[in-house]
Amino acid sequence: MTDLEKTVAYEDVSGGGLDARLVVDRGDFRLDVTLSAEPGDVVALLGPNGAGKTTALRALAGLTPLDEGHLRLDGAALDRTPPESRPVGVVFQDYLLFPHLSALDNVAFGPRCQGATKAESRTRARAWLDRMGLAAHAGAKPRRLSGGQAQRVALARALATRPRLLLLDEPLAALDARTRLDVRAQLRRHLAEFEAVAVLVTHDPLDAMVLADRLVVVEHGHVVQEGAPSDVARRPRTDYIAQLVGLNLYRGVAEGHAVHVADGGPVITTTEELAGPVFVAFPPSAVTLHRERPSGSSARNSWRCEVSGMETHGDQIRAALSGELALAADLTTVAAAELGLHPGAEVWATVKATQTHAYPA
Repeated sequence: MTDLEKTVAYEDVSGGGLDARLVVDRGDFRLDVTLSAEPGDVVALLGPNGAGKTTALRALAGLTPLDEGHLRLDGAALDRTPPESRPVGVVFQDYLLFPHLSALDNVAFGPRCQGATKAESRTRARAWLDRMGLAAHAGAKPRRLSGGQAQRVALARALATRPRLLLLDEPLAALDARTRLDVRAQLRRHLAEFEAVAVLVTHDPLDAMVLADRLVVVEHGHVVQEGAPSDVARRPRTDYIAQLVGLNLYRGVAEGHAVHVADGGPVITTTEELAGPVFVAFPPSAVTLHRERPSGSSARNSWRCEVSGMETHGDQIRAALSGELALAADLTTVAAAELGLHPGAEVWATVKATQTHAYPA
């Protein structure tokens, strides 16, 4: 391995990892979240505004003290370690680059604070900028960088300190849609090479699905679901998660292939044969709308509804329906016109049993 390769190599922290229970009590809000991760894991904290994601990130960074719980990284307790002494790198939502410093000196700042000489810090910074594809912008001040370039400088600055825990707070939120696509792909590559633990906070399900190995969904200060992105997307357990992944979700009690929806709702027929408390989910694209009650064996799930709202959703129309069952349905603009849909219109909604998915609650 060359000296340059040694400089830019990610720190190997095999055998360690993150073990934390983060409890922060603010009186009107209590965060109580347990997190664990192995070296090389990328964990995404996902949740609505006010759920406690940023509070959890600040607690990991040492910027918000714990009221209870513990924080161990690679076996070392960090509960009482001040922020500046923690082996933690942070990429903030607004990057917080020093405006008076060049990209090179922004990246070199961390190693310099750790005691490296000016020459050593700059050597490491140049290597990281080269790795990020920013060698030509080493002398540029932040105001002359694009959003994507600034994000990569902020990431390089965090990684140049060789952290054992990398924290990313909405790292793509400040980017426009086109830039976000490219930077997301680049960030995914860098995180895949990172051998320590990375924790990403986001409210964007696509960022979480693409970047993370595991999702931890937080609502009202507590973990409501966690697992691999594919598992969470396939089996949501709260309305918030279902909306994120684009599914209609209901809770009920199963008796064979029939699920009695909670709170006096209708029966949903499924292909799965279960018993006891369950969830049932299906995508809006599985819903077919009719102006008259349909007939036929393929329409075993049929409910009388009223259109309560309509909005453009990609190249389709998403209709919000209320009535026997509240649900969302996707249909083409042509289909919506042919049905004469408008708020207040009465329709019948049908879903084939084969397009539903039931699983234990």
